[in-house]
Amino acid sequence: MEHDLEPQEPEPSTQSAGRAGTLTASFGYAVSGLFYCFRTQRNFRIHLSIAIIAGITGLLFGLSSAEWAVLAVTVVLVLTAEMVNTMVEALVDLVTVRYHPLAKVAKDVAAGIVLLTATGAVAVGLLIFLPKLLLALR
Repeated sequence: MEHDLEPQEPEPSTQSAGRAGTLTASFGYAVSGLFYCFRTQRNFRIHLSIAIIAGITGLLFGLSSAEWAVLAVTVVLVLTAEMVNTMVEALVDLVTVRYHPLAKVAKDVAAGIVLLTATGAVAVGLLIFLPKLLLALR
């Protein structure tokens, strides 16, 4: 995996800015991480697109509050898994440019997490939407 980042000098500490500055900086870093994944990770964008489609479909079918909750948690879980995968790949690439069996394990397991959560999301989607679709087709 290639990254579009070059090494930089460490950012100055926000400790002296007080708690509000630290909290604001923390949110800024988190938003930067989300935007990085959106900008650089094709699969993150694919999962997000599918989530938007599921949300629109949920509006059309009038999901219950419980169904919305399950759908929201499922979407967050898949997107989180994709971000963890990106993080593991970046860390492995930072640590070594040479092939190492443990680097492969780390990357493969991280990718497996995404596959597992995405497969679970498909199952959740079928459980929520299939009965409603079948009822609408009657």
